Amino acid sequence: MLNTNIGRLRMLAYLEGISFLLLLGVGMPLKYIYEMPKPNLYIGMIHGILFLAYCAWVIIVKTEHKWSISKTFWALIAAFLPCGTFVADKKIFQKTA
Repeated sequence: MLNTNIGRLRMLAYLEGISFLLLLGVGMPLKYIYEMPKPNLYIGMIHGILFLAYCAWVIIVKTEHKWSISKTFWALIAAFLPCGTFVADKKIFQKTA
């Protein structure tokens, strides 16, 4: 799976999606309900790095596979939606692999 750029993108999509859900489901409640900001800092930093890596890899794969602007747009928009990268993997990345 990690031998190709599309495989790496799929792995990044999975990790980015998990980090986003952890940020929303664990980090934010800890910060705002239980007044524990530290976990949010670490989860947020990891999510930020994975988000940037995911976006960069979408551009790399777009160039390699000559994706349309529409397909690239939806792959990038997926990073902003909870569970969006999981849907992008199912609808876009698996079909490209």
